[in-house]
Amino acid sequence: MTDTTDEAANKPAINSADAPTPTPRRSVTLTMPELKRPSLPSYARSSRLRSGLLAVAFLLTAVLGGIGGGWLESRREANSFSTGALGSQKKVITQQSQLISQIAKTVGPSVVSVNVTLTTETAVPTGFESLFGIPGGSQTVAAAGTGIIISQDGIIITNRHVVPEGADSVSVTLSDGTELKDVTVIGRTKATDPLDIAFLKVTDTKGRKLKAAAIGDSSRVQVGDDVVAIGNALGKFQNTVTSGILSGFGRSVQASSDSGPTSASANDTESLDNLFQTDAAINEGNSGGPLVNLNGQVIGINTAIAGNAQNIGFSIPINDVKGLISQVFKNGKVVRPYLGVRYIPLTADIAKQSNLSVTSGAYIIPTREGEDPSVLAGSPADKAGLQEKDVITKVAGVAIDETHSLTSLLGTHQPGESIPLTIARDGKTQKISVTLGETPA
Repeated sequence: MTDTTDEAANKPAINSADAPTPTPRRSVTLTMPELKRPSLPSYARSSRLRSGLLAVAFLLTAVLGGIGGGWLESRREANSFSTGALGSQKKVITQQSQLISQIAKTVGPSVVSVNVTLTTETAVPTGFESLFGIPGGSQTVAAAGTGIIISQDGIIITNRHVVPEGADSVSVTLSDGTELKDVTVIGRTKATDPLDIAFLKVTDTKGRKLKAAAIGDSSRVQVGDDVVAIGNALGKFQNTVTSGILSGFGRSVQASSDSGPTSASANDTESLDNLFQTDAAINEGNSGGPLVNLNGQVIGINTAIAGNAQNIGFSIPINDVKGLISQVFKNGKVVRPYLGVRYIPLTADIAKQSNLSVTSGAYIIPTREGEDPSVLAGSPADKAGLQEKDVITKVAGVAIDETHSLTSLLGTHQPGESIPLTIARDGKTQKISVTLGETPA
């Protein structure tokens, strides 16, 4: 495997194992359902301990909205006393099932298993080695996630946590079972980036053009739309398909790894924002797989699940990633524009509590004691004159709302580009110009 990122050098080594495991995740700071990363099942090669790779726990940072029931249940309940209506329902359900089956056949060849091996340190309490014959030291574990082919020449998009920095063994298994071991990690977003994204490059050993998935427009989806999730559930190298509805927009999650003795980074925390919420079951191993609309187009990339709630999953809207895809196609590397603010999506309730003049946008939160400044010193935002409690309402004339986050709108621009921002400050609207930087390491 070739890794083109600078960070890959001094990380834990990863070696090959027989069956992949789900990838680990991290945690959030509002009391909400615990989240798990839909990663992969893992088995240690060592005969001494067979442990799962990394356990992933997440907490929601934003209040979850109501979740719509699945289309199947709602249709079963409707008109339940009318035999004529029931006959019609059966027809609708059959048609829906056939459509989902067709979507699976169309999109399935573009969905791959991403297989990673990792060497981790096993922590065994002093004295237990001789008492129970349990050896300490390192062990090799295998993990498997999902990826999406986005070009015929083998560019694949997945989650950053599926291919952790330091992995020295990454392979890809196509839907027909072909394993490709010549894999290049084009790049990953930084660990502090709210987009959990990585890109790989493979070449089909049989010389075939690979089937690229159709990319949709995530700004056009609505709550209640039917969606389909496809992925390498449980790391079994086989695509699984689940269906449900899109049940919410703009969810924010802080993911923290709770990986137990095998974790090399149990204290790391990642903030992920502007996620879709869905009740289509996202299983372990589905991380990095597609969330698809009924036209067979990718509208999201599955990235997290709520551990203590049934069928609550989270996906990155595909529009948030299109800027990165363009960068990879054009320059062959992952480059993200950088503003340098900490913000939350503004809601009517937050606007009322904070006595703000607008009810939507990106609210630059006041800095609390012990925290880094919300406008980072020397950042493009600082140089442009942005301040705490400003609300950024538009980026280059496009309004920030439920389907257009600050992150996704900035992602359509390039580092070094000067763009106008519309802000609300002290009850007045004004425009400022900012020159975007490149996300620091």
